[in-house]
Amino acid sequence: MLEIKNIKKHYDHFTLDCSMEIKPGFITGLIGQNGSGKSTTFKAVLGLITIDSGSITIFDKNISELTAHDKQNIGVVLADSGFSGYLSIKDIIPVLSNLYDKFDKQKFLRQCQKLNLPLNKKIKEFSTGMKAKLKVIVACSHQAKLLILDEPTSGLDVLARDDILDLLRDYISEDETRSILISSHISKDLESLCDDLYMIDDGKIIMHEQTDLLLSDYAILKINEAQFKSLDSKYILKYKSENYGYQCLTNQKQFYLDNYPGIVIENGNIDDLILMMIRGEDL
Repeated sequence: MLEIKNIKKHYDHFTLDCSMEIKPGFITGLIGQNGSGKSTTFKAVLGLITIDSGSITIFDKNISELTAHDKQNIGVVLADSGFSGYLSIKDIIPVLSNLYDKFDKQKFLRQCQKLNLPLNKKIKEFSTGMKAKLKVIVACSHQAKLLILDEPTSGLDVLARDDILDLLRDYISEDETRSILISSHISKDLESLCDDLYMIDDGKIIMHEQTDLLLSDYAILKINEAQFKSLDSKYILKYKSENYGYQCLTNQKQFYLDNYPGIVIENGNIDDLILMMIRGEDL
């Protein structure tokens, strides 16, 4: 569906250098700190910036070869984009009808009604959550095969985020050949939504893993100095010094449960993973 292969983009104080693949039927998350390269990657995929080297293909075509018809099969949400605040939802319906051959007006209206978006109110009077919901509804309104969503839930309360995640689950369930690439710094959103996750730091992909394996096989070991010295480290990815001793990140939780019954082992989450992968040290 989407392949990013060895792309590089150089700025004065930052270089993007990454590869990713988003498969048909997958919801793939891109996680990382602010400034890690998430938005730069999305802009490169959408052709909003030129890359220095590498290749990006969508639907088995280089992005420079995508036709207008191909582009209609891509739905996009960018953090810094949106509709004019002086328009209402009723105003944008004819715009969408003309932009997209497969725009589904009735489905669009049903989703707006379901999420309590007023049709006649000016968008500038919408709350942050209402604006975010509208952008995602529009992205899902024209039967796109691929959604590219940059921080669609940023700044929203838990209820608004849940509404958006439900929209995305419905979008995939309607057609299992569709795919989503989504970035977010809210780990709980991606834990419950994504099939696999890429982690980016300082412009480079530092991890790719299936989400269910991250949640089942990864763990944090909390150990003292003596335990650290005697630990078999072959499955330790990173470690970090603490007042009590050390935290160690492993991707083989069961090995340490079976062989070290006396140590503290806590299930990891995506926040733990980001912290340890970025701030931890290699053994």
